[in-house]
Amino acid sequence: MLCVYTFLLLTLSGAALGSLQDKQTDFGLKVFLMLARDSVDQNVALSPYGVSSVLAMAQLGAAGNTRKALTAAMGFSLQERGMSRQQRLLQRDLSSEVAVDTASGVMVERKMSLEKGYRRALFKAFQSHPNQVDFNKPDQAVSIINSWVSDHTAGAIPEFLAPGSLTDETRLVLLNALHFQGLWKVPFDSKLTQERMFHCANGSNVPVHMMTLTNRYNYGEFVTADGIDYDVIEVPYEGDRLSMLLVSPFEPEVSLSTLSADLSSKTIKQWRRELRSVKRQLAMPRFTLNSEVNLKAALLKMGLGDMFNLATADFTRMTDERLCVSKVLQKVKIEVDELGTKGAAATAAVMFSRMAVEEITLDRPFLFLIQHKQTVTHCEDSIPVCLTTAAHAPHTC
Repeated sequence: MLCVYTFLLLTLSGAALGSLQDKQTDFGLKVFLMLARDSVDQNVALSPYGVSSVLAMAQLGAAGNTRKALTAAMGFSLQERGMSRQQRLLQRDLSSEVAVDTASGVMVERKMSLEKGYRRALFKAFQSHPNQVDFNKPDQAVSIINSWVSDHTAGAIPEFLAPGSLTDETRLVLLNALHFQGLWKVPFDSKLTQERMFHCANGSNVPVHMMTLTNRYNYGEFVTADGIDYDVIEVPYEGDRLSMLLVSPFEPEVSLSTLSADLSSKTIKQWRRELRSVKRQLAMPRFTLNSEVNLKAALLKMGLGDMFNLATADFTRMTDERLCVSKVLQKVKIEVDELGTKGAAATAAVMFSRMAVEEITLDRPFLFLIQHKQTVTHCEDSIPVCLTTAAHAPHTC
C-alpha cells in the first residue's frame, strides 16, 4: 500500500471568489487533517469542495445553536448576505472548466414538506431543486441516488451507497458529485516507466510502476513551523488552469501527517508565490486510489456533535419535522497515469427523523446492568450501586 495523501483541491483565479474559496478550502483541509491523524500509514483521499458543499446545504436549513456550530466550524455562512451568490458563481466557474464537472443535488422524502425559504436558498446558491424520493422503499432510494452519482461522475462511482445504508427513517440526502479528467501538459513517456520499489512509511517496500519525465517545473523548497524541510513541485495539466501539486518531506522517515498539519489556503498561496521554474527529472508512481469514509467522527471532533443529535439538532429553517444528520459519507476514486489524472468524488449528508417507537426489540448485542435502586434515597446525588454489568450477545454472533 502506498501512503499517499490526496485532496481534490480545485482553485480558480477569480479574485471575487477568493474569500469563499479560501474558507471552503481551509474547512476541507481541517477535515482532511482529522482523517489523516486517524489513518496513519494508510492512503487518504478527500474532496474538500464536496464536504463544504453538502454541509453548506445543511447550513442553509440550520437555525439556533446548530447554525452557530456549523458557522464556527466551517468559517463561513451561506446565510450571510452575498455568500449564496459567491457559491453560485464558484460552482458555475468550476463547471465551466473543460476538465471539471460538478453538481449538487437534494433527495427529499416525497411526503415531507420543505420550507419555501429553504428551497429558494438551495436554488440561489446551488442551482438545485429537490427531487422527491420514497424512502419507505430504501433499496429503491439507494438505486436512485447511485444512478444520480454515476451520471454526474461519468460512471466512475457507480455504487456510492451500499445496500442497507438508508432506512425508512431517512428524510433527506444532500449530495455533491465531482468529476475531473485532466491530461498532463507534457505527458510522461510510457516507454520510460519502470518497476521500482516504493518505500512505505511503515518501513515496508512495495513494487510500483514509476513514471519518469525530465522537464521544466515550478518547484520550491519550504520549511514547516516545526522545522521540517519539504519540497513542492507543480505538474500542470493541459491549458495551464489546473495543476497537481506534489508535496514530500526531504527526510524519508518523516511522517506525512507532519506536513498535512501545516496545510491551509495561506500555505498553498505561499507555495504559488514562491515556486520557481527549474529543470528537474520527476519520477512518480502510476497509481489508482479508492477511498471510502464516514466523516462523522472527524466532524464530531470539530465541534459538530449538535447536528448529529436528534434532541439538539435544529434544522427548522429546512422543515418543521425534527431532523438530524445521521452520517456524512464520501467516496473518492483517483487514477494517475502517463497521460494524466482521472478523479471522481461523491459526498452525501444523510438526514433522518425518528418517530416514537412502539416496540423495543433486543435483536442485536446489548449491554445490561443490575442496579440497587434504593441507594438513591440516601442522597440526591448518589448513584445506584451496579451489582452486575455485562454485554450480551447470542453465541451465534
